[in-house]
Amino acid sequence: MASGLGSLLLQARDNPPDQVPSYVSWTPETIAAASAGDAFRGMLLAKRCDHCHGAEGFSPSAATPNLAGMDTLAAFKQLEDFRTHKRLSRAMNPIAESLVPRDVADVAAYYAKVPVYADPQDNRAFPQSKPEHGHEAMALHLISFGDGERGIPPCQACHGPVAFRPGAPSLATQNADYVLIQLEAFASGNRSNDINMPMRTIGALLTEDERHALAEYYGSGLGLQPGSSTGQN
Repeated sequence: MASGLGSLLLQARDNPPDQVPSYVSWTPETIAAASAGDAFRGMLLAKRCDHCHGAEGFSPSAATPNLAGMDTLAAFKQLEDFRTHKRLSRAMNPIAESLVPRDVADVAAYYAKVPVYADPQDNRAFPQSKPEHGHEAMALHLISFGDGERGIPPCQACHGPVAFRPGAPSLATQNADYVLIQLEAFASGNRSNDINMPMRTIGALLTEDERHALAEYYGSGLGLQPGSSTGQN
């Protein structure tokens, strides 16, 4: 009896319960609160974000995400995850901690309204160079069709045929280095704020070469082309 109990305790220690990936629960109340932000107030709050994310929502650093045109709900969730330390970042956690939920909704509302077309006054890193043909074809296939044999769904199923879909982080104008960093963080489990683990699962199934190909594809702006929804170059 004691031996059996000890064995169960050891198993429990070796297999701790899964951590809650996010405190954001998409109830009607949460969606309403996240969608009710004041974009003008958000613009004032976002002034402190300009140094890293750019005055027009486009970062001069390829490793930093572009926020212009980001879907409101997607931006709200990421800021809330930073605020509650469900997504870890030495830079973002203390900044997000200083915000109350109303501030988070306002900042999300502001960035959702920032245009994504080029501004002659900004110094954005996006778009970056076009991937080599082999990587472009590899990425296009994964975006359009995925890989059923490995259980990888097409990227466009969640992120949209032109790299944008309400509720999901936009990849339409995202920097290649940032996309690669996030894919690798999901693959290693260092980032774990994806509800039901879709990105951790997919990231781990992708090869290193495939992660690079996808990052290069989106970072070059090719995700904006409708061809990604048809599988045609």
